Amino acid sequence: MTSAEFEQAVEAVKALTTDPGNEVKLRLYGLFKQATAGDATGSRPGFTNPVGRAKYDAWAKLSGTAPEAAQEQYVAIVRDLTAA
Repeated sequence: MTSAEFEQAVEAVKALTTDPGNEVKLRLYGLFKQATAGDATGSRPGFTNPVGRAKYDAWAKLSGTAPEAAQEQYVAIVRDLTAA
C-alpha cells in the first residue's frame, strides 16, 4: 500500500454520496488521525463536548497502531464503502 492510495481514499471519503453512519465515520476519523499524527495526544474533551469526546476516544483506541497499518485499514474500509 502506498501513501498515494491513502490520499485517494481520503478524497473518496469526501466524495461519498451516502452517509456511512457515525460508527464508520468515527472509525475512519480515528484511523486517519493515527495514520497522520500517531498516538492520541492532549486531554480528553469533557462531557460538554460529546462529539469531540467520541472523536478522541475513537483515536485513542488505536494507540500503538503503526501509521502504515492505520492507513491500510482506512483504505480497506473506504474500498468497502465505495464498492457498495
